[in-house]
Amino acid sequence: MIRSLWSAATGMHAQQMQTDVVANNLANSSTTGFKKSRANFEDLMYRTMQVAGQTTPGGGQVPSGIQVGMGVKPTSVQKMFSQGDYIQTDNQLDMAIQGEGFFRVLHGDEDLYTRAGNFTLDSEGFLTTSSGDRLQPEISLPEETITITLQDDGTLTAHGADETILATEQILISTFINQAGLFAVGNNLFRQTEGSGDATERTPGEDGSGTVINNYLEGSNVSVIEEMVAMISGQRTYEANSKSIQTADSMLSTANGLKR
Repeated sequence: MIRSLWSAATGMHAQQMQTDVVANNLANSSTTGFKKSRANFEDLMYRTMQVAGQTTPGGGQVPSGIQVGMGVKPTSVQKMFSQGDYIQTDNQLDMAIQGEGFFRVLHGDEDLYTRAGNFTLDSEGFLTTSSGDRLQPEISLPEETITITLQDDGTLTAHGADETILATEQILISTFINQAGLFAVGNNLFRQTEGSGDATERTPGEDGSGTVINNYLEGSNVSVIEEMVAMISGQRTYEANSKSIQTADSMLSTANGLKR
């Protein structure tokens, strides 16, 4: 059986996954705090018919061997945590992290992490995500709050009439040794894993962690132009692999016709 049939099939499968990843990136190009993904691939095992360095019957040495590749396989779909663009909203409860770190929120009975800072208030005055997950540690604003200010170090101050200080709270952010090891659970949330390591809670700006600002949101880090180029490239590579299958099929057809 011609090996290229199976090698090209693995290439088509890989490019299908590449297109799936790109399509998801494009679908979330306007999602607050979204981090794009990148598909990573590796070549498969090789069929070795001659090893480089072997001694020939004439006493010489083979300068290069003969190895035929068996295709490609996907190894990971990696989240890329580059900074997204800042979007000014003039909403006092909107927050963005400048640099490394995540907001910790309580989702059910589990701590999850997010870069999306589009917070709002629940019926009890606590800061929550748009899905109703409370920011941790919990922060409650008094009913009399008119304006809030947020310092780079996460110090949040609630002001009432005549700039009276009603409350002062501290926003903390969590960092990970390996952000790429986080598990995306949807709703702009991530779960820590053994690959990411445990979360370390820090004061913003401490030990290289990011700082926080309000009246801004962090947009998606997806570049539509880059993703469109990647999609076109993946489509052309998919077509090239399908041509390899057609060529191998034609060769098999010719071989089958020799008997006639």
